[in-house]
Amino acid sequence: MKYSVLLSVYHRENPLFLEHSLRSIERQTLPPEEIVLVKDGPLTKELDAVIEKHMNTSSSPYTIVSLEKNQGLGIALNRGIKHCSYEWVARMDTDDIALPDRFEKQFAYLSEHPDTDIVGGWICEFDSNHEICNKERRVPASHEAIVRFAKHRNPLNHMTVVFRKEAVLDAGGYLPMNGFEDYYLWMRMLQKGKRFANIPEVLVKARTGRDMIARRQGWKYAKDELALEKVAYQTGFWSALDRVRNLFTRFLPRLLPVAIVEKLYNLLRKI
Repeated sequence: MKYSVLLSVYHRENPLFLEHSLRSIERQTLPPEEIVLVKDGPLTKELDAVIEKHMNTSSSPYTIVSLEKNQGLGIALNRGIKHCSYEWVARMDTDDIALPDRFEKQFAYLSEHPDTDIVGGWICEFDSNHEICNKERRVPASHEAIVRFAKHRNPLNHMTVVFRKEAVLDAGGYLPMNGFEDYYLWMRMLQKGKRFANIPEVLVKARTGRDMIARRQGWKYAKDELALEKVAYQTGFWSALDRVRNLFTRFLPRLLPVAIVEKLYNLLRKI
């Protein structure tokens, strides 16, 4: 199967992390036919230098989509999807590292399960040294288990997914939902009857750590959480009971100290 890889980068990202991410894509055992990279607003000269280097050396051609100003992840990815030439699109984040056979495994699965519209996998989380993984985020494998899981938590690791382009567009694509653009999309795709799956293996090494947890705390992020919960309830994806339960398990923890949330975060990774 031919496929595109879709990424979005903005000016605050680390050039070294971008270098590692792009290198991991280009060195896949099943390389992509194209890499679509959205510049979400003007970048630093260091980030631009990394991109130019890879454009000149990669065997997979790059398509660069430049936005005049920073629009946010949802808008950036929607713009990028329009430039993807193939039926299948693989997502990747610009600070993570794909395992060398990630795409080979995913497209082998899709060949064996042609009714699947989107397939993800597990991630291994690291702080600074990608050779040392602290924990894994495991998500359910079967469609039915994913549907149940999605009532409470994000059922896919966004940076691991490969999706059918038309299936995403049929659900409206990525829509503004600050911090939760991916989760909101999965909800709408499930309501449209799209088929989901996860490969029960680590496919991507994801950069997390204490800074990531801190960014997801505080009143601002809690308000974003409330916005998601409101839409999930209004659209019928969550029941009234789901909304009440998630108020305690998702919204209120956003207001707790980082040290406490870090312990809860580690505990959830074991469930």
